[in-house]
Amino acid sequence: MLEIRPNCECCDKDLAPDSTEAMICTYECTFCMTCVTEILENVCPNCGGGFVTRPIRPKVARRAGLSISHQPASVERVHTKYSISELKAFSLKARHIKPEDR
Repeated sequence: MLEIRPNCECCDKDLAPDSTEAMICTYECTFCMTCVTEILENVCPNCGGGFVTRPIRPKVARRAGLSISHQPASVERVHTKYSISELKAFSLKARHIKPEDR
């Protein structure tokens, strides 16, 4: 189950559980759409994969026990250990390769 992390790992922007701006990689590294586009160029700085829009966990339990109130989003903030220049240098190496070919 996804943690649904509360912030962009790059700029620390708040990303609410129902945010349509949250992007994740297959390891659930979480970044805002602006950082994915303008800094990371769709290259995860941790695994080198691409990003997709993070799913939104339902607010209403249409099946028993399955909603954001039953499985709440994480409150633990995560921050990248890399500088902006290191992030850009890393993405430069793989941005021209389609995520499915990385």
